[in-house]
Amino acid sequence: MREHLGFLKASSAVVKVAAWIFLLLGATGGIATFLGLVPNKTRWEGLGTLAIFVFFFFFFYIIAKIADLLIKIINEIHELKKE
Repeated sequence: MREHLGFLKASSAVVKVAAWIFLLLGATGGIATFLGLVPNKTRWEGLGTLAIFVFFFFFFYIIAKIADLLIKIINEIHELKKE
């Protein structure tokens, strides 16, 4: 299992970056739509967009945190096997 630690660390970092990008773009688009800066869109669509992208942010961030937790568990198991 330890041979997969590099992949888990890299994928965790990539997913965290993706989560922050989703939040940034979603917040920008949702707030712009809510403020009426996007033509032919209602304020409710702006709030809906914001809610969807916030959900995706938390979803991706939780996936990355689970990968981090899995890395810690693998390291703990490896330390216990050494003893």
